[in-house]
Amino acid sequence: MPVGTEPPPALSMERLQVGDWVVEPALNQLSAAGKTVKLEPKAMAVLVYLANLPGQVVSREELLSTVWAGLVVGDDSLTQVVIKLRKALGEAPETPAYIQTISKGGYRLIAPVVRSAEISSAPVRPDSESLYAERKRRVPWIAGAGMAALLLAAAGAWWIKSEHVIPAVSTEPARIAQPTVGVRPFEALGNDPQAMLLARGITADLLTDLSKVSGLWVIGFAPMDGRTDGEAASDAAPVRYLVSGTVQRVDKHLRLHVYLTDAETGKQLWSERFDHTLSDLFAIQDELGPKILHILPAKVSRAEIQRMAQRHTRNLEAYEYFQRGQAALLIRQRAGNETAREMFRRAVGLDAAFARAYAGLALTYAADYRNQWTGNGAAVLDRAFEMVRTAHQINPDVPETYWVLAYVHAQRRQHEQALQYLQTAVRLYPSFADGYALMASVNTFLGRPADAVPLLRTAMRLNPESGYLYFLVLGRAYLFLGDLEQARINLEQALTRNSENLEAHVYMAAVHVAAGNKASADWEAEEIRALQPGFSGRRWLETYPMTDVAQKTKLTRALGELGF
Repeated sequence: MPVGTEPPPALSMERLQVGDWVVEPALNQLSAAGKTVKLEPKAMAVLVYLANLPGQVVSREELLSTVWAGLVVGDDSLTQVVIKLRKALGEAPETPAYIQTISKGGYRLIAPVVRSAEISSAPVRPDSESLYAERKRRVPWIAGAGMAALLLAAAGAWWIKSEHVIPAVSTEPARIAQPTVGVRPFEALGNDPQAMLLARGITADLLTDLSKVSGLWVIGFAPMDGRTDGEAASDAAPVRYLVSGTVQRVDKHLRLHVYLTDAETGKQLWSERFDHTLSDLFAIQDELGPKILHILPAKVSRAEIQRMAQRHTRNLEAYEYFQRGQAALLIRQRAGNETAREMFRRAVGLDAAFARAYAGLALTYAADYRNQWTGNGAAVLDRAFEMVRTAHQINPDVPETYWVLAYVHAQRRQHEQALQYLQTAVRLYPSFADGYALMASVNTFLGRPADAVPLLRTAMRLNPESGYLYFLVLGRAYLFLGDLEQARINLEQALTRNSENLEAHVYMAAVHVAAGNKASADWEAEEIRALQPGFSGRRWLETYPMTDVAQKTKLTRALGELGF
């Protein structure tokens, strides 16, 4: 924003009239002449923002930075929202009556805007639509960072040394007498993109380091894939100690300020400021974990300290490329996936022993397969396996490789092998929330949704600000258990956090079909068609990892009733 300009207006929830339409942001709905149209939260946010600046040209950059604040998304996200908004308003872009596209400028609202005091009462929503009031009350945002943001989590992947069957682990680790530590996302000061990447990486690495200590119960508050507004889960584990910090980059210097607080008393137990050159980042990280452990009342072995000191790379440029690769994967689009692959390749080119970058490469190939972005799915899935196997061979003590290998095996429908890797991961890293979450997902694919529920509850306690994927997996399990109410509740939470996730809409549509709620099922079908024109249920299931025949049949029939 140029110096001297006013800050962007806050998004208001007051009722408006835009042209012929009464706009109700709190309900995410438009109404006119007895007709009611629903909007997804992002579309409503764009409309409200433009209505706050009627007649003014608003750049794409301003809309992206405001409506998707703090997120890494592509231009296509805004384009798709504007398409949906125009469709809802009933206008064509070539003859706009509401939203005008300004070449190389952005968008402008050209319809008259009337504020709430001058608007007559809007029509009452039909009962069949009341299901959506809660989901559409808040503007969601899709965030990513931390350990689980990449494809069901962020920098996560996991590999195993042995081939023997590992006994099942408890879903409720016994840590009552051990200190509980929460790690908040480190805050990047200023608007420096590199500082933001560093803040995210430092948070994720600290979570991984502390999780290596058996005497700690580590709660991850770092934003994960599809995170919403930082609202904690109701069943979150109580946190006794809280780690937070700020990151600032000044030229080639890094300023990191870290705090350790007693969450019960609010007393600051320790803080330290690190002011070094950027090249000293890894030395700072080597110090950080042990210094925190020294303050905490935890028993830590010498071996655990040594494991913590093992850095994933000592090449700062490779580390930055790796972080950029993770950010690109969060977009979850083909172009972003290709960008991520290039970033991971550059990281590996600078450090051929960077195991986590190889794991990231594996995820890009797995994404090609799952999203059918390639004509040879079997080949890219094999390539994903080769990449994550290389990652493990380089460093068998990296938690990410366990997760990614399990994910790739799940895509191959080799679910028992995937569970073995995940069981090893949570045994070595008992605080690894994403390990429990993926384990739950795999159990549902196998037709064991009852086993998935307690695993997801454990994951949510470990990551109380869990993203949309946790709620999606839980909602999916409840659907196949026949508990439609809890399936709806959790899928609503998933869609509140990420209204553009196709799978969540597919399962919500199946819930409404099963409940006999035709109006809501039809609405979800329209959302699916808007997200993926030409969607086919059978084609989508071709690369879907579910193997349970009864569950696949149930899903196929539900989609068939909706014309898919």
